[in-house]
Amino acid sequence: MKNVAAIILAAGLGTRMKSSIPKVLHKVHSRPMLELVLNALRKAGIKNKLLVISPETRSVKKAFPYLKVALQPRPLGSGDALRHTKKYFSRFKGDIIVICGDTPLINAERIKSLLAKHRKSRSSCTILTVDTDDPSGYGRIIKDDSGEVLKIVEEKDLPDYERNIKEINVGLYCFNKKDLFEHLKKIKINPKKKEYYLTDIVELLKASKKKVSSVLSDNSDEALGINSKNDLAKANDIMRKKTISKFMEQGVIVTDPDSTFIDTSAKIGKDTVIHRNTIIESGVSIGSFCEIGPFARIRPGTRIDDNAEIGNFVELVRTKIGRGTKAKHMSYLGDAHIGKGVNVGAGTITANFDGKNKNKTVIGDRAFIGVGAILIAPVRIGKGATVGAGSVVTRNKHVPAGKTVVGVPARLLKK
Repeated sequence: MKNVAAIILAAGLGTRMKSSIPKVLHKVHSRPMLELVLNALRKAGIKNKLLVISPETRSVKKAFPYLKVALQPRPLGSGDALRHTKKYFSRFKGDIIVICGDTPLINAERIKSLLAKHRKSRSSCTILTVDTDDPSGYGRIIKDDSGEVLKIVEEKDLPDYERNIKEINVGLYCFNKKDLFEHLKKIKINPKKKEYYLTDIVELLKASKKKVSSVLSDNSDEALGINSKNDLAKANDIMRKKTISKFMEQGVIVTDPDSTFIDTSAKIGKDTVIHRNTIIESGVSIGSFCEIGPFARIRPGTRIDDNAEIGNFVELVRTKIGRGTKAKHMSYLGDAHIGKGVNVGAGTITANFDGKNKNKTVIGDRAFIGVGAILIAPVRIGKGATVGAGSVVTRNKHVPAGKTVVGVPARLLKK
């Protein structure tokens, strides 16, 4: 997108989070909330981005080293934060999106619609607003009788007669660059909070006969700013439900959406059934006509082919499961490559970690692994081989194709 840049505000201390972790690094749906904001900007086509941090949030820069950064030396509010970005836009001509790093539910389409309205109306400032039944904690949008925005008033400064206003400020703005920096210097410090409120710029622009527009969102979830652990939990639940709904629309059967977690990056084929209390983490690929769970955990790096069954209390990580393979009860399979049509008995464990390295277990097609077997990696179980119940196959003691091993340690069973 041409002639547009974005400033992401991430200098806030987030004191209500009661955490030593910077607020924008707390995870929403397994990703730092700042990453979700950056993804929305990227999908909206905005490449020129500047992140504002404080000395207390320098670890944000370490987490996102590729971003340009402006430093706000003292916590003097969002208006002051933007003043420290002026030098980065000395040669820039165009519009600037200002977005809070703690609003992870704003999506790319909303950003694009805001910019489109801003340019069509030739406004100096366009703000995103939303109507909500519970406006507590948010700045209110004050309009005249014709619906024109007059100002934004933060909740602590609201007179009683304006507290019932339901239209709130989301924290997403689009500014004409010249008007933004000309009016930032006019903002005065708030006597109650001892901060420079960015929201005061709306009233200053109006006083200068500049045009201020607004876009009313139809989704109140977008307004959710993360200021506490309760807000974080609410955002996680919103994202979880949205993601599960997307998979069900694509043909996945989720038997109990309220107890299931599926990461947005997962890939799941049609007619696969995900049972209750199942967790499917990032980067997982699951084929069609599979059954997963209940109480299964599928961790990153796992690929499950069609018609496989992964049952209750089974954990997989960095593991390939072949077509038609079954691991139905209480097993841990890590760093394993398991072929087609394999039966993995209840309680099977691949002992993949030797204290220094993660080692691989390979199980050939149609092998049969008995109940309670322990496979100490690195080890290979040949095609059609059988590992007896309770057996321990020690490292590098590979089982030949078609053979049977039993015992502790496992030995070839003679006919």
